[in-house]
Order: sequence, then structure tokens, then C-alpha cells
Amino acid sequence: MHFTLYSRSYCHLCQDMLDALLLLQPPDQPFTVDVIDIDDSPDASLLARFDELVPVLFGDLAQPALCHYFLDEAAVRRCLV
Repeated sequence: MHFTLYSRSYCHLCQDMLDALLLLQPPDQPFTVDVIDIDDSPDASLLARFDELVPVLFGDLAQPALCHYFLDEAAVRRCLV
């Protein structure tokens, strides 16, 4: 499983979401997380899209976001099944 977290470096909610996500990682089923800082990204559309929503977590970029602001543990667990 692979997650993508859109965040900001100075955002405490972003760090909280990453920490909570990593706590859900099963030892027998590791996953990866790309953390993308929307302020440092060369893709300006990310800032326009996620500016006021960060943190935003995706399990599949082709699907809607799993959650934003706070981790939706149930949504993450559904992805891990």
C-alpha cells in the first residue's frame, strides 16, 4: 500500500496526521508514504488545489481523498484490507 500526504512543513496538523498514519502500519504489511509539501512543490496547481485543506491524505490518487485536517482511521484501515 502507498499513501500520499499533501502537507506543509510548518503545519502541526500535517505532522499529527503523519504520526497517526504511521501508528496504523501493520508490522506484517508495511506501507509507504510520500509527503509532499505543497509550498515547495514545483507543481503550482497543488497549492491552488490544497491550500486551505492540508493535510490531505490519499490512498490512491485516482480516487477521492481519504481525509483532510484529521486522520480518518476507519478509511485508512479499509485501504489496508
